[in-house]
Amino acid sequence: MTGTSELRYVYAVCRPLGDAPLQADLTGVADAPPGLVEHHGLVAVVGDVPERDFAEAPLRSHLEDLDWLTGTARAHQRVIAALSTVTSPLPLRLATVFRDDSGVRTMLEQEGDRFRAALDRLAGRVEWGVKVYVEEETAAAGPEPAAEPAAASGRDYLRRRRAERAARDDTWQRAERFAQELHDELAGRAAATRIHPPQNPELARTSDRNILNAAYLVGRSASEEFVETVDATKGREPGLRVELTGPWAGYSFSGPEGAEGTEGGEEQP
Repeated sequence: MTGTSELRYVYAVCRPLGDAPLQADLTGVADAPPGLVEHHGLVAVVGDVPERDFAEAPLRSHLEDLDWLTGTARAHQRVIAALSTVTSPLPLRLATVFRDDSGVRTMLEQEGDRFRAALDRLAGRVEWGVKVYVEEETAAAGPEPAAEPAAASGRDYLRRRRAERAARDDTWQRAERFAQELHDELAGRAAATRIHPPQNPELARTSDRNILNAAYLVGRSASEEFVETVDATKGREPGLRVELTGPWAGYSFSGPEGAEGTEGGEEQP
């Protein structure tokens, strides 16, 4: 049981770990080592965090502090990543906090059916992220060079602008066609997919335009072939950049079945 100045931070839910424990020197949020709370065949991976930071009011303030949020998210991910090496966990939302172990067990009791269904769906699988970007120079589609002579007439000027628009249209059509074909191929190799909104350029710290931001739930045994398929597309289309991340725990597929997008490789409606 935690002290009165500490709360229970919950990272994830999983099945019992058996003979595959977490590494002894692992630490998470607030530099605390993770522990386990078991209840009716489910395990919550937890850690002690100070109430002064994680009670409702201070937590609300901290969540607006980008530095604090980034550090907490990294510590959270560190525990999930370690857990993913020994099982297929169900990650919980950042800063899921309870007063004590009793509150954690109540959550496991109330959400038990949903947790078990999600764990069955994630068992033996990992998440891969694939993004396609149109590089900045390509997105501009050939702006008028400075040395180009001025248009001789209004008609020449309009003709030049129409040609530039046509070039941009061709670029985006080619990019969208490539992204759709890549997604269709990868979805056929995945147990489930989720299409996320395009990534914000400021958050991505790139001026390239994100046109595909997708997650794929893939069996561990099929992951090598999945990665090879993605790698084979890199450089195939000039001006388009393909980015692969993972493997991760199934963050994008931790919601109720049907909320995560496409199942069985079919197109998301």
